[in-house]
Amino acid sequence: MFLDQARLVVKGGDGGRGVISFRREAHVPRGGPDGGDGGKGGDVVLRVDPQLGTLADFRFVHEVEAEPGRPGAGRKSTGRSGADRVLGVPPGTLVIDRATGQTIADLVAPGEELVVARGGVGGKGNARFVSSTRRAPRIAEDGGKGERREIDLELKLLADVGLAGMPNAGKSTLLAALTSARPKIADYPFTTLVPNLGVARLDDRELVIADIPGLIEGASQGIGLGEEFLRHVERTRLLVHVVDASRPDPLADIATIDRELAQYGHGLVERPRIVALNKMDLPDARTAAPALEAALARQATETIAISAAAREGTDTLLRRIFTLCPPRELAPAAAPRERRIAFAGRERDWSVSREGDAFRVSGDRVERLASGIDWQSPEASAYFQRQLVRSGIDRELRSLGAREGDTVKVGALELEWREGGSDE
Repeated sequence: MFLDQARLVVKGGDGGRGVISFRREAHVPRGGPDGGDGGKGGDVVLRVDPQLGTLADFRFVHEVEAEPGRPGAGRKSTGRSGADRVLGVPPGTLVIDRATGQTIADLVAPGEELVVARGGVGGKGNARFVSSTRRAPRIAEDGGKGERREIDLELKLLADVGLAGMPNAGKSTLLAALTSARPKIADYPFTTLVPNLGVARLDDRELVIADIPGLIEGASQGIGLGEEFLRHVERTRLLVHVVDASRPDPLADIATIDRELAQYGHGLVERPRIVALNKMDLPDARTAAPALEAALARQATETIAISAAAREGTDTLLRRIFTLCPPRELAPAAAPRERRIAFAGRERDWSVSREGDAFRVSGDRVERLASGIDWQSPEASAYFQRQLVRSGIDRELRSLGAREGDTVKVGALELEWREGGSDE
């Protein structure tokens, strides 16, 4: 099944929890803190797979989550990191952020990788909180939450040449004549319901040719699914406008397609093109050909008369296509399995707001610290208070009117606000 659009919710794995642990051995009566850090959560990664031609793998997949990191352990053992979730996509896949509507990446190079949802960082164990004045900290951090994103994937075929034209103009037949492709062909409109690709060869060169399903008037506004199909000719270097020269008014057909290309935009109307006057094996087409060639010559439009079904004139057309599509300049080779980050920013800044009669403190680091602290330990509670002072959260709470005894919510915790807390 050809699928060229998909919508996904992606989430990185949560980071593993840091632990509170103390060394316990028979010959070490007062062992120090040895709680290890949690492991990092796995990332959700898109990887370009040149063997894929559609987004069909996502037909029934709408939510993807990477593996979470494992908690730390005693003896300063760091938890295992969560495995990445790698999703294969075909070359030519656009990644769009649904929140902003912006295109984040255009994935083309085989093996190229894009991180679309990063895993959360592992929480610190209590061994990381030891200081000269804090010898036995009962302090650790919860793991960070993995990023959650909503993205759209949109495939635009990577083709050098696009065959455009009205339904039943003979595009599929011409694709078969120019390449080794074997598209479905029949004598009724809209036989081609999905784009077809074929590889044309001449001497030692190859070009990819795409047969775009037949366009109709209003295609640029989505009538007949034309807008969905037009995206697949955006990357082409040359358009071959296939015209059924046996129809009553081929010039009107050409004008319809030109109008739809212009209204769709994306530079398609400025793209180099050839008009292939097709079906020269029919008497009506042969009779009309001289007048059509003269009319199009006055518009400075290049024409070639062909019969795709009889393979007449197709060699001439093929050579002209290769002339108008010279070899591409070689781009610098991408690093193997190059990985990029799709979304900027990881740590979330804290914020303070009123929530009824209470106050809400939000932020990745402060929430992770609050959830990992042993609140039965006065030293740990004092440490958390000092972090609020250092970060400026204490000052912000005071400016919003927080007083002794007020409730302050941090994540799932509800704490009683206390005045004081000196810097360490």
